[in-house]
Amino acid sequence: MRSPNAKSQPLLVRFEVFSCRDHKTQTVLRQSTVFFFPAFYLFTMADGHETDKNIEMWKIKKLIKALESARGNGTSMISLIMPPRDQISRVTKMLGDEFGTASNIKSRVNRQSVLGAITSAQQRLKLYNKVPPNGLVLYTGTIVTEDGKEKKVTIDFEPFKPINASLYLCDNKFHTEALNELLESDDKFGFIVMDGNGTLFGTLSGNTREVLHKFTVDLPKKHGRGGQSALRFARLRMEKRHNYVRKTAELATQFFINPATSQPNVAGLILAGSADFKTELSQSDMFDPRLQAKILNVVDVSYGGENGFNQAIELSSEILSNVKFIQEKKLIGKYFEEISQDTGKYVFGVDDTLKALEMGAVETLIVWENLDINRYVLKNSITGEIIVKHLNKDQEADQSNFRDSSSPAELEIQEKAPLLEWFANEYKRFGCTLEFVTNKSQEGSQFCRGFGGIGGILRYQLDMRSFDEVSDDGEAFDDSD
Repeated sequence: MRSPNAKSQPLLVRFEVFSCRDHKTQTVLRQSTVFFFPAFYLFTMADGHETDKNIEMWKIKKLIKALESARGNGTSMISLIMPPRDQISRVTKMLGDEFGTASNIKSRVNRQSVLGAITSAQQRLKLYNKVPPNGLVLYTGTIVTEDGKEKKVTIDFEPFKPINASLYLCDNKFHTEALNELLESDDKFGFIVMDGNGTLFGTLSGNTREVLHKFTVDLPKKHGRGGQSALRFARLRMEKRHNYVRKTAELATQFFINPATSQPNVAGLILAGSADFKTELSQSDMFDPRLQAKILNVVDVSYGGENGFNQAIELSSEILSNVKFIQEKKLIGKYFEEISQDTGKYVFGVDDTLKALEMGAVETLIVWENLDINRYVLKNSITGEIIVKHLNKDQEADQSNFRDSSSPAELEIQEKAPLLEWFANEYKRFGCTLEFVTNKSQEGSQFCRGFGGIGGILRYQLDMRSFDEVSDDGEAFDDSD
């Protein structure tokens, strides 16, 4: 039986964001915020990788959901957002003024709650010398838990990208509307607008478009003259067209491939034009395969140059807004392809996926973003043995899962956390990439219903059935792994 990693922390009982600060403050918060909010509020981008960005966005979604469900008594819940380059001193002064105003509240209970929340906010801001580069988000107040008890909650974090909002509200709920802008995609898309007169290279990120480069070309037109030289004219014309496509392909690599990482610097590529050059480019061997894989759409436009660029943006708007949807369909499509070809390079289900993860065999871990399975670390009350189980709602209701099957011993809960959050924290340890998917596409719905919402694409062929049998030394893989 594998013992749990001693370093892994439960994701639901602590605010890890405080662990690098004042020890006394950290201890108080751990006692007062047990079993309420997910504890992954240290939003940092380790290496700027696309996978990390998707995970940070998923964490923000979970945070928003948890904050929106929280309610308090009276106006004792403070929502405070400071944009980059704001001043800590300004907000501290404002909170001091608010403290003076709140001292006049007639209701003693409400007055104490509001003053307590303001004091918590003031104490938290003392830990910052200045506003972090991406801004600062702070939520603090007294919330009412499901069992009717009051809990004091303080959450502060620097978002994973700049937040351009300024907010201070004291209410009976947390206000999360401004956090939604963090979920908006700021992916950069590349455009190649190519016709018989020249080519334009541009990018689009959010509402900002940029022309990177454009050049003109003088190509000979088709004509019926030439007599005996007609074939030579046709050959020269094809040669110039070929050189034009080659130059465009070379410049595309120069503008859209990052030389440091040798990977595309755009999330997707749109090819546009009024002739068949765009199609010729997309199918050409001279066009970088890394960029070919990024082509989202090939569109016909009436113009070249900047007018064609604007028209291509309009014609591709629906595809660009659904780029995450397209990427998800491609990912699950690749997964289904491994299954249909029976390559053995796939795995599904909680138990088999975790076994493959432990062996380092998983290249891409695919998980439904609303997977409702909890990870329990249990301790046998008699032997002291540590057992790890992964249970859904129905299995949690079955008390036999919390008793030892071979003895009357009870299994004490040491840690409990959603499996999704454990994956978000630990996936790098297994050397895989983590992809969250929805059930909104046909492929996603089939993955969630037919495969339990969890699976993986493997690095090499693996027969999971061979690991189900007990080996000679008495060890076996089971839910504990």
